[in-house]
Order: sequence, then C-alpha cells, then structure tokens
Amino acid sequence: MDNCEILQTAIRQSAVDLGCQPEDFLRPEHLVVASSAAEGARKYLTLPFGCQLVSYGSNIVASAHPSLTEWLPSYLSHSTLEHCFEPPATALLAEKLKPLGYRPGYQSEYFLPDVNRLKALSCSYELRVLEQDDLAEFYLPQWSNALCEARKELDVLGVGAFDHGKLIGLAGCSADCAQMWQIGVDVLPEYRRQGIAAALTSRLAQEILLRDKVPFYCAVWSNLKSVRNALKCGFLPAWVELSSLPVSKPRDESL
Repeated sequence: MDNCEILQTAIRQSAVDLGCQPEDFLRPEHLVVASSAAEGARKYLTLPFGCQLVSYGSNIVASAHPSLTEWLPSYLSHSTLEHCFEPPATALLAEKLKPLGYRPGYQSEYFLPDVNRLKALSCSYELRVLEQDDLAEFYLPQWSNALCEARKELDVLGVGAFDHGKLIGLAGCSADCAQMWQIGVDVLPEYRRQGIAAALTSRLAQEILLRDKVPFYCAVWSNLKSVRNALKCGFLPAWVELSSLPVSKPRDESL
C-alpha cells in the first residue's frame, strides 16, 4: 500500500461510520447528515451518534441526532474549522446536546503511517511478535492501552518487549473494522524514556501492513507523549474527531 491507498482506506471507513460518501470529506463546504446504525462501522463506536464531528482538513462532516441537523450548519459556520473543536464553541454544542441526553466527548487526533518514513526502530530489549493466542495472559491493568479486555476478540496481534523473559512493554492492535487495525501501547514506568514505545509501535505497524491492513493510531490532543511517539515512528496526523457521550456515561480516565 502507498500513502494514497492508506488515506483513501481511512476516508472510506469514516464515510461508513458517519453515513456519508468518501468524497464528502474533501469538499470545501461543511456537511451535516443524520446519524444511523451502520454495518461495518468501527466496533467501538456507539451508533447512532448524538453528534460526531470529523475533519480531514478540508471541511467538517457532522453526523448527528436528527433533531440537530437543522441547527448544526449554523454552528459550523459560526467559527473557523479549527475553532469548532474548541471549548468556546463546544459550549454551544453542549447546550444543544443536553436535552437529548448527551454531552461533548473526546477531542481525538488520528494518525496514519507515512510509508516513506515508517521504519523499524530498535531498543535494548528483545522484541517478540505475539499472535492472538499469545495475548491471553496479558489482560492486566498495566496493559490496558495495548489490550481491551471488554473486546478481547478484536485484539488480533501484538509486539512485546522482554527483559530476561519479563514483559516490560506491549503494543497491541485491535481489528476495529475490516481494513483498519488500531494500535495502543504501554510500557512499565521504570522502563520508560528508553525508546521502547517507539520500537514496539513501529514494529507492530509494519506487521499490520504485511497483513494488508492499515494501522492507525489515536491520541487525545493533550497527550503529548503519545503524539510524539506517533511522530517518531513515522505516523502523521490524518484526521480529527469530536465525539459525544451519553450524560449517564462516566468519562474513561485511562484515555
């Protein structure tokens, strides 16, 4: 796969998730669509959305509760594209979401590999590729970014770093949709700042590409350590999302 194929795969998946056409993300003008359940959407998404804003840089596509579709165009035109994702603007969105039982959720940045920059990085520890069956013993709190116990069946591949047989770092990927696998990574605190996370992430990304899937990486905008890891490994920012959450759902403090 080249970079164009990788980007187009991501855009096609976003179109499935939001209920629009892939070309809608490349228009100069914003687009609002009513959200509905969608076969093939990323497994961790809860559809239909209260409101989901997605941008690949040209515009914003908003997929939302039908009662918001008439109001959202004015919201999107109220600010610049970038400012629609910031708290002063999302405060207005929160007022509209509250009567529907939702509130603004996560501001997330998604990264895709640049195949011209992606390369296997090294560290001082043994790296092992772990197949799905090998991951079963590692569903522990210290590996909660790399693996998801609630969706074990989606954790299909990993790379572990070992110090004399002890697992000290783990990158895992979740088959969140048919063509894209999401990478998460954890390193034990006493082993951090040694390049282990980057070695794990870059190796796993290559293993995913060898299986003809697209690796992707997500970080909330304020998680600078995670963003730096993505950049170091040869990932580049591709799209951003603002989600909504049910008012009754607690925030996930692990993100």
